[in-house]
This record gives sequence, C-alpha cells and structure tokens, in this order.
Amino acid sequence: MAPKAEKKPAEKKPVEEKAEKKPKAEKRVPGAKEGGGEKKGKKKAKKSVETYKIYIFKVLKQVHPDIGISSKAMSIMNSFINDIFEKLAQEAARLARYNKKPTITSREIQTSVRLVLPGELAKHAVSEGTKAVTKFTSS
Repeated sequence: MAPKAEKKPAEKKPVEEKAEKKPKAEKRVPGAKEGGGEKKGKKKAKKSVETYKIYIFKVLKQVHPDIGISSKAMSIMNSFINDIFEKLAQEAARLARYNKKPTITSREIQTSVRLVLPGELAKHAVSEGTKAVTKFTSS
C-alpha cells in the first residue's frame, strides 16, 4: 500500500475590502417607466378561477372509489353545478323579493329547491340540506 500524503491546511486568500458602497435602492413611483418601457421582474397576476372540481372529485371518490373522471366530464359537471346554483339563487332571490325581505335565508333556499328540482330529487336535496344545516349549527 502506498503511504498516505500528509494533509496541509488550505491557505486562505486575503479578503479584499470593498472600496465602494452600493447606493440604496430608489423608490419607484407608480406609472413612471424606466428604459423605454421594458418590464423587468413584473409578473402578471393570475386570475383565480373558482371551480367545484375538487368537491366533485371528493364526492365521486366517496360514491365510487375505483372510478376516475376525465377533464371534459369534470368540466361538464362543473358547468352543471354552476347552472343549478344560478337557478336556485335566482329563485331564492325572487322569493325574498315577493315577501319583501332583504335577506335570503335557509327557508328561501329550501323553497327554491322544492320549486326548481323535480320530485324525488327535491326531497333528497331538502333532507341533505337540512342535515348539513343542523350539523353546521351544532358545531
């Protein structure tokens, strides 16, 4: 075996002193453009889009854990929920206006569900809604 070489401590280079201090950053005035209108570091804020996709997926997994959903089908379901929401909100607003009340309460929502949704679906929706409101108020 070859003898090991002795380790010498690495020599440190002398630290050079800074001759000049950097000038402090100037405050930018809104609307003032620098250098011919170049956009430096400005990123356009993303517009947040609210969807029901995660909730649809959670319900799907509760009902059918082994089944997936395509993005096209998810988009259709999202549109469907937005449409139903709009119909229920319009009907609830109309009911509140008829009764000269400024607030849409759970009673208006329940009545609008009975008016908008057909038969058995309305009964199930009312029972699920009542259960959800009871759970919310008890916690």
